[in-house]
Amino acid sequence: MDPTAISGELVFRTSSYSKTNNCVEVASSPLETALRDSKHQEKGHLSLSRSEWAAFLGAARTHSL
Repeated sequence: MDPTAISGELVFRTSSYSKTNNCVEVASSPLETALRDSKHQEKGHLSLSRSEWAAFLGAARTHSL
């Protein structure tokens, strides 16, 4: 699969660390960040506000999840 897939206005991308299609894809817009399962794209995506995404990344970086 191409690492970039278009869903409506969102352009999803996979991590450069991903060697398979078993990963989470991410798309960004000015208002939100969207996440979806690359294996089940038809099931839609989870939208996070910019502040929710920033909090998630902060927790992931400090291993606080």
